Amino acid sequence: MNLQEIDKLNEELATKSPREILKFAFAHFDNIAISFSGAEDVVLIEMAKSLTKELNVFSLDTGRLHPETYRFLDKVREHYGLSIDFLAPDSKELEEFTRTKGLFSFYKDGHSECCGIRKVKPLKRKLATLDAWITGQRKDQSPGTRSDVPVIQVDAGNSTPERTLIKFNPLANWTSKEVWDYIRMAEVPYNELHEKGFISIGCEPCTRAVLPNQHEREGRWWWEEATHKECGLHSANIKK
Repeated sequence: MNLQEIDKLNEELATKSPREILKFAFAHFDNIAISFSGAEDVVLIEMAKSLTKELNVFSLDTGRLHPETYRFLDKVREHYGLSIDFLAPDSKELEEFTRTKGLFSFYKDGHSECCGIRKVKPLKRKLATLDAWITGQRKDQSPGTRSDVPVIQVDAGNSTPERTLIKFNPLANWTSKEVWDYIRMAEVPYNELHEKGFISIGCEPCTRAVLPNQHEREGRWWWEEATHKECGLHSANIKK
């Protein structure tokens, strides 16, 4: 698929339901996987389980997640009978990073380097083995970086001249309320931290609960500029 074809497909699929978008994705790609970390991703797993017998799911184990998150990941694995591919950072690179900069350098230097080692590089290794991947991104998650998220796109940051990687965002047009309405209706497992004021949940040192009426991304990397709440996994969202 070229860019023109993807743009046309995005127009056609933009009005479709998340389940219809997933059905299209599985019909056109065999080598495809769901990226799983939070509530939106479990909604996708719940929808996808009846659409394919070869449901591939991966998750990033940064080594710094909340205990509640680890329990949640395993709960989802057991609930759906999945073999989740847990991706870890390169041990030698991580050891060198923490040896020279300690465990909390991101409070001084920003989160980019730490996220690069713990999240972005493991993700890139995984994506290099896929033809397409599926995320739970929504347009309303971050006004500064996700307001233009399409339902299907070329993942330019992870494509090469020889290989085009396609990225699906079936929940792009859903709101947080729609996600949680579905979770309650389908009795989908969710992270218990959501009951403690956490909305957007990442690594333990970089995530905190938010107050009523605060935007969900304000709980992530709260010491940094409010308009760039991304770790690099979706680098195309940040306008240069």
